[in-house]
Amino acid sequence: MAKKKSTEPRVVAELGRPETPEETAERKATQSRNYRMRKTVNNLVYSLLATVALVAVMVIIVPRSDKPTDRSVDYTVVAGQVQESQEAHLASPKLPKTWSANYAEVRSKTSVKSWEIGFLTPDQKFIGMAQGLNANDSWTSLMLKNSVPTGTTTIDGVQWTVYDNRDSRDDKIGNVHYGLATQAGSSYFVLFGSASNEEFTTLATALTPDIEKEANR
Repeated sequence: MAKKKSTEPRVVAELGRPETPEETAERKATQSRNYRMRKTVNNLVYSLLATVALVAVMVIIVPRSDKPTDRSVDYTVVAGQVQESQEAHLASPKLPKTWSANYAEVRSKTSVKSWEIGFLTPDQKFIGMAQGLNANDSWTSLMLKNSVPTGTTTIDGVQWTVYDNRDSRDDKIGNVHYGLATQAGSSYFVLFGSASNEEFTTLATALTPDIEKEANR
């Protein structure tokens, strides 16, 4: 004879008695919440793994160049664009292809506007060129960090004042280790940087046509 199935409520060990209907409903709701939370966490983990895998694939398949990024600026093009709004002739020296520029723009220091180009020499040394438009001696002094003249030199028929700070221990000179300055018409031309005398001479020589054109304007 088969045993009859018990219809008495199941005793819950933690409670020591059968669950009430409310406790049963709460237990099932808690189990449902926990299941959904586990499912959500699992989905997040799977999504994260998929994203990492996609990024890894992109890194592998996207071609990369070992060449350094070229940040050079075509200062001759910029000079042509800016020239339209300037009365003075803006310098645009013709230099060997081994030279490059990393900036070319009109800047304002105090009340004086200046056309400035930052050159990198073949030895990767810096020479800044600044052409002060309707400038003055105070502007020149500002550009050269109040350096004291140490002599003069004539380069390609143009006389330049020399500022040689290479032996100076004054931190205020910044990158004005060596400088040259001259005036032509209403423009003041200043060169400054860390390059050799020969490289300064190369740039100064390349500027001669621009200086003469400004002087005769």
